[in-house]
Amino acid sequence: MSKEKEKIKELLKELQAGEEIDELREEFKDLLQEISPQEIPSIEQELVKEGVKPAEIAEMCDIHLEIFRESVQSKFELGEISEGHPLRTLYQENGKITKDAELLNLKASSLKEAVGHEERMEKIKDLGKLVSDFMMMDKTHYVRQEMIIFPHIEKRGIKAVPRVLWRKHNENMEMVKGILDMISEKPEDPERFMEKLQEASQELSESLLDMVFRENNILYPTLEELLAEEEWIAIKEQEPEVGYYKVEPGDDWDPDGSPKYPYEVSEEISEERLEALPGGIKSILGDQKLEPDRYLLKKSKDKELDTGFLNLTEINALLANLPVDLTFIDSDNRVRYFSGGERIFPRTRSVLGRPVKFCHPPESVEVVKKILKEFKAGGIDEAEFWIEMGGKFVHIRYFPISDQKGNYLGALEVTQDVTHIRELEGERRILDWVD
Repeated sequence: MSKEKEKIKELLKELQAGEEIDELREEFKDLLQEISPQEIPSIEQELVKEGVKPAEIAEMCDIHLEIFRESVQSKFELGEISEGHPLRTLYQENGKITKDAELLNLKASSLKEAVGHEERMEKIKDLGKLVSDFMMMDKTHYVRQEMIIFPHIEKRGIKAVPRVLWRKHNENMEMVKGILDMISEKPEDPERFMEKLQEASQELSESLLDMVFRENNILYPTLEELLAEEEWIAIKEQEPEVGYYKVEPGDDWDPDGSPKYPYEVSEEISEERLEALPGGIKSILGDQKLEPDRYLLKKSKDKELDTGFLNLTEINALLANLPVDLTFIDSDNRVRYFSGGERIFPRTRSVLGRPVKFCHPPESVEVVKKILKEFKAGGIDEAEFWIEMGGKFVHIRYFPISDQKGNYLGALEVTQDVTHIRELEGERRILDWVD
């Protein structure tokens, strides 16, 4: 690595001497192509220690990012993949993550340069702002993979790869949260604090670049090889629900066909396709035989809902076991439905079809009528109340219900005993659960 570092230093000195970056670009490219992404952060750290200005290294980072784009484009033939295709969007996001990770490394390397409390706090604030951006990366780039993309390869029997990558996602986010927690503290020893913050930030930078490398060399080639266009259509339809990391996908990609979700995938991976998968994924799979998931989601008596399939037995059981009481009043202000099970306010089948104004004490009827009138007119989108009753703290909410075209269907009453919820403190995560 020292040979490459010395050559980089020579080129940066030429840059300092006034040489135009465009004239040095090809030399930088040739050199950076010989260095793995994992080596870049440590080289940058050494350069900063030796007095190279972070701004100059940042220009080198831009060239590195350009090489990254070219290598990925070559690997995936991205020129043939239109703007807006989910695979192209993933790559574009990784370009942003790469740049941010390298910038984080530079900011971390310059922490010790801070002189005095004010400059130190300014550098910490600047670094913290960048680290906070990675929270958005988790909620967009990572979540789209975990919740939208991984099911497509899991259905084909590839389960180890998503597990490995998801664990890596979590490790990265633990580092992000650790740095943000560190920044929020008041350090007793500022110098030691800056050292720890630098170490943690550089570790995160390296780990983020490693994740990009894994995605581009393991996950994305696998998706490119296995997923049908209809599956990409399904992925594209769901993407806006989650969002993107610092990119706005184009709309050039306009495929024909209908979306195909993982539960509709039934084909096995052929030997030929298995052989075409990247070496990284084959090493993870080893000699294990891929067993595709043959579970049939839709059964003969199921009702197809907007977001799933249930039969009437399941629907009734599900509604009866919700931790809330539900009552539905239709557009004629009549009671059409109430949930079974244990209730806070009693309901019997005799109230079905009854005008809702007769289901309330006389003194509250006018308020109920006013709420329903406002719902129909579109004046309000919630009415909320809470009362103390028999040692319970009861939360009552009313919501207008409309169809997809905005036509008013009725009102939903949701009642919940929140006594226990109000007493909760701190947190208990799923990993803390014991039976």
